[in-house]
Parts: sequence; C-alpha cells; structure tokens
Amino acid sequence: MNLLNLIDGPSALIVLGGTFVATVLRAGRSDCAAVLTKLAQLGGDRFDAKGARAELGRQIQEIHKDGLYRAHPHQFGDREFDEAAEALIQQRSIPALLAAHEAHKTRRLGEAERAVRTLAQAAELAPVFGLAGTLISLSQLPSDGIARGAFAGAISMAVITTLYGLLAANLLLAPLARVVERKALAEEAERQEMIDWLAQQIAKDMPPDRRTGLAAVSAEAV
Repeated sequence: MNLLNLIDGPSALIVLGGTFVATVLRAGRSDCAAVLTKLAQLGGDRFDAKGARAELGRQIQEIHKDGLYRAHPHQFGDREFDEAAEALIQQRSIPALLAAHEAHKTRRLGEAERAVRTLAQAAELAPVFGLAGTLISLSQLPSDGIARGAFAGAISMAVITTLYGLLAANLLLAPLARVVERKALAEEAERQEMIDWLAQQIAKDMPPDRRTGLAAVSAEAV
C-alpha cells in the first residue's frame, strides 16, 4: 500500500477549505475565535491547583491572624481568585465570594461551550464537503467518452475526498471538541473544590450577623 497515493492537494482544499468557510459562515467569527483560543490553551499550562491552594493558604492565614477587617486581598495572578478574594474581604461575605466564582465559571463554561459547539458543527460539515468533492470529481468526466486515465483520476479523487471528509470529522474535529470539553470540565471541578475549601476555611472568621448573632455563612459554604 502506497500512502503517498492518499495525498491529494485539490481534495484537501475542497474538504478542509470548504469546511472552514462553511463553519465560519454558520457559526460566526466570534465562535470561531473562541475555538482558536481554546485550541491554543490546550498546549498551555494546566490550572495549577496545588499552587493556587498554596497562595490561598497565605490569604487564609492572614485572615485568621488579622481578621477580615484588617486583611488585604492578595494578587494571585489568577483573575478569578483575585476578584473572589477582593469581594470576600471588601464585603466580608462568603456569598460575595461564591458569586464572584460563579460569574467566572459561567463565563469560562460559556466560552468552552461555544468552542465545542463550533467544532461539532465543523465535524458535521466535513463529510458533506467530502461528498461535494466526490460530485465535483465525477462531474469532470468527459461527456463524449471516458478515457482510461480520466476515469481513473476522477474515481481516485472521488474516493480521496470522501476519505478526507470522514477522517477530518472523526479523527480531528470531533475528538478536538471532546478534548476541549474534558479540559474545561476538569478545570472547573478543580476550581470548585478550591472555592469550597476556601469558604470552609474562612467561615469561622466571618463577622456575626447582627440579626442572629451567628457568623454570616451561606448554606453553600457549610
């Protein structure tokens, strides 16, 4: 089997170029930009849960020592935890901490969902353009008789475009969608665990509720 026979520039252009253009037209440039962002992040560093816990530990120790009224929010280099710590200390409220986390969680999951949806659409379109390439190839056959070389070339291109469409959909685009989804869900699970741990650690440092005399802790943080 000669794998070089499977390399065909026009077939690749029809399938990949057509899939790209159709995906941009269907999903829009903003969703396609979300795909590029998520794909770029796949090769970057993962969320450092251990490092985040260590940084949050310093903030917790300061709160334990000085109390929420005198503590200063730390800058962790992570936008969510920076804003969450600031909301916690400025508002002296665990619900404020959780609200900051939920806002960032909603934004991150929304971006991941857009990327996954767009990749799934591209995976649906790739076989369509494989079929389109097949039809284009067959349309090139001469109407006044089929020469042996022309017949072989048309059939070869027809088969290869169909193959490219199936491979692009099932070995590239659909798997990438699942990789982006798994990475997003794994990061959210780690972040949720970190926020829950932070809420539990500072629960005893919350100022008492003036109405009940009890610490102002939401049910979610217990």
